[in-house]
Amino acid sequence: MKKVLLQLDTDQHPSPFDAIVAEDAGVDVLLSHGSVTPEAVRGLVQGAFFTRAPDDLSSMAVWVGGSDVATGEKLLDQVQAAYFGPFRVSTMLDSNGCNTTAATTIALIAKDRDLRGRRAVILGVGPVGLRSATLLAQEGCEVLATTIPADVLGTDSYRRPRGLAVAERLGIDAREVADRAEMEAALEGGNIVLAAGPAGVQVLGREVWTANPTVELLADYNATEPLGIEGVDAGDDFVEREGKLVLGALAVGGQKMKVHKACVRRLFERNDLVLNADGVYAVAKEIV
Repeated sequence: MKKVLLQLDTDQHPSPFDAIVAEDAGVDVLLSHGSVTPEAVRGLVQGAFFTRAPDDLSSMAVWVGGSDVATGEKLLDQVQAAYFGPFRVSTMLDSNGCNTTAATTIALIAKDRDLRGRRAVILGVGPVGLRSATLLAQEGCEVLATTIPADVLGTDSYRRPRGLAVAERLGIDAREVADRAEMEAALEGGNIVLAAGPAGVQVLGREVWTANPTVELLADYNATEPLGIEGVDAGDDFVEREGKLVLGALAVGGQKMKVHKACVRRLFERNDLVLNADGVYAVAKEIV
């Protein structure tokens, strides 16, 4: 029986990235839908799984993606609400690549390292940053996440990031900083630093991290010039620079692709798997 993946994307045009990776992961039939709203989910999901008997539903799965992570999470809730009795299929959420990116990075950092008692500072409270914070806390780190201030973003206008409210709900210690100086001061005592700011925005200068005596490892999620951390190459794969280990976005990306494909394959091993951040992290820890 052919493997069918139902791609539910919140953007107008379903992600070609997600579609191509699904094909490379061995999906036989990809049903892609764009501009999907939570209200439309039940009909799409039930219209798919009613075509097969319960014993055959491991050959079908649902992928939730798109650039809007908050809406993607609502779609995932509605996917699960569409199930009843034996009618259910495995589902994965990876809006904007947030789960695979964060899970892969933290799995790489935690590999062969005891992170218990280490202090991690994450610059940025977007979906990738907050997922990274949660996973690092699970590994025993003391975690602080900060906002990216207006003078770093290069704008005169500033709106309070909604990620702060999300962090509060998740129990993450998150701090709204007024300017670059306050953000840099948050690095005091940090051992691990993650730059999780917007693409093309340098959030941390070389002179800051090289002079910090406690920082041991830095990771940058930004692969777009200028990179998030000055002095780090996107391809750095735990390269030692200035006495510290650095991990670049492209080095993460290669492993992320392996995790992404492995997760898609796992969806077809059973019909009740839910791969959210924790589920993807479990796969990542096996892969990297």
